[in-house]
Amino acid sequence: MFQSSFSILVSGLVTLLLLLRICLRINNPLSPIIGLTREMTKNRLLLFHFLGAASVLLINKLELLLKPALFPGLDLTPTIKQWEGTWTPWIQHNLEHPLLTVVTTYVYVILFSVLLFVSLFIYHHEADRRSLYGLLYAIGLNYLLAIPFFIVIAVNESWTIHDEIRFLIPGIYPGFEEQYRHFSGLDNSFPSLHTSISITMAVLAWRSANRRLAVVCFTSAAIVLFGIVYLGIHWYLDLLAGLLHAWICLSLADHFSERPLGSDWLLESDSKARESLPPVS
Repeated sequence: MFQSSFSILVSGLVTLLLLLRICLRINNPLSPIIGLTREMTKNRLLLFHFLGAASVLLINKLELLLKPALFPGLDLTPTIKQWEGTWTPWIQHNLEHPLLTVVTTYVYVILFSVLLFVSLFIYHHEADRRSLYGLLYAIGLNYLLAIPFFIVIAVNESWTIHDEIRFLIPGIYPGFEEQYRHFSGLDNSFPSLHTSISITMAVLAWRSANRRLAVVCFTSAAIVLFGIVYLGIHWYLDLLAGLLHAWICLSLADHFSERPLGSDWLLESDSKARESLPPVS
């Protein structure tokens, strides 16, 4: 599963199709993917919000590229290490097991990202516009509001500074540092976006009508919250900050998703464009 980028891509696609079939109870899991893709070619409001959320991810990547040239952030890592002491490595020391490492790595690397797309496809397929736009806003806000913290505050991953903590992912996924690291900096741990986004997806899924998606998202979130400490990535303070970050982003996303930005002029212009078309004979 973790032998190469290609095997991870295949595992992700299989997970995506399987979850769509289970959560939607449909025989053809490609139909919701095709449906959302088609609508984005016709619905400028939806395309506008999808591209907006994607652009924030590009800004996050830009932050990673420019950060070395910016002023050094306030390094809180030694302080957090002193606060947490032996509590952080306790989980790893007492619960480490090869199967548990495989499961948490799979959820952290593959399922976490796949669920973002699964949720979008399901909300669109079930015509749950509030959840669809809520998720797009929440994901964008999660990254956008975290970037200032990443620039101003430097908190290194726990394994890089704590002698009693080992980074477990490379033992399962040897190419992690070369293939995955460019998505996240070593000192961008505070707040934990894996925590924040996992909780965001779980809460939105719970509010939706799809109970199966809610169960999957809450199970994934629970494993993520455990896994980020168990795998040697985050501190407990990162996790707590991620929970608060999720609450703030969800609150703002709720407000914006009531009437998505651009609804008035984009929908009105689309309506006028359709009216200007000649009648079909």
